Amino acid sequence: MQKPQTASVSLLHRIEYLLLTLAVRLFRALPLGPASAVMGKLWRWIAPFTHRHGRALDHLAQALPELSARERETILRDMWENLGRVAVETFHIREILAAPERIEFVADAETRAILDKGAPCLFVSLHAGNWELSVMPAVQRGLDIAGVYQALKNPGADQLLRDMRGDLYRGGLFSKGPDTARKLLSIARNHSAHIAIMGDLKEKRGLEITFFGLPATATPVPATLAWAGKLPLVIGRVSRVKGVHFRIEAKVLPMARSDDRKADIQAATQAYHDLFEDWIREDPAQWMWIHRKWA
Repeated sequence: MQKPQTASVSLLHRIEYLLLTLAVRLFRALPLGPASAVMGKLWRWIAPFTHRHGRALDHLAQALPELSARERETILRDMWENLGRVAVETFHIREILAAPERIEFVADAETRAILDKGAPCLFVSLHAGNWELSVMPAVQRGLDIAGVYQALKNPGADQLLRDMRGDLYRGGLFSKGPDTARKLLSIARNHSAHIAIMGDLKEKRGLEITFFGLPATATPVPATLAWAGKLPLVIGRVSRVKGVHFRIEAKVLPMARSDDRKADIQAATQAYHDLFEDWIREDPAQWMWIHRKWA
């Protein structure tokens, strides 16, 4: 006999899945531009009343104390609008992939050479703009990308969102877990796919770094995989230019490979966080300030 608590969770999951399915159908029925705009405005108006808005304000005040309270509020309302747009644009990924005119790609010569040759590499990005599209230049060149994501507790909703990202991650989309690092290490060493990882999240047992002059923690996985697989680190960001149009920037980050593996990984992790910080300072509304990044 099913336990009452398990039954209630199962019922909740079914309701959540049904609501998500309805939302997907509704926003897919709308053209991409209006759907993105509508959800963006809804989030801009509603999200500031949630507890996450207060957390984001605290983070922004810590990182950029020179801003006034009014400036921080404006930045975060712009952030919420962007996040609302991202949520709906996930439902339209295939449509965006089929419209290369929506993307401006800016990269250094080394990155372009890697992509044009299909050479093995490791992509690292941050939650800016519509970060889901950070691998789009590689996908458009026919490269298979293996990605990592945080699985949802609702298995039905999780599978639905995984399927939406399938065209971006033909090399596999792996949920965070104890076996994921081993799978990625095998991919990195065998060069069986190009790996893409978001590198800006907090990691409780990660490396200690400095971010916006404050102590923070970071996952060592991107630099570790690049070091082990002798892969170039390609650091990228996505910026929303206007509506559903984006600029994707990418550059190769030099990485030392000395006898001191830990020091090389630490230095590379700090280096791409320094680059992340520069990018965020340029346009702070593009980044997701709700992350509990700082220690």
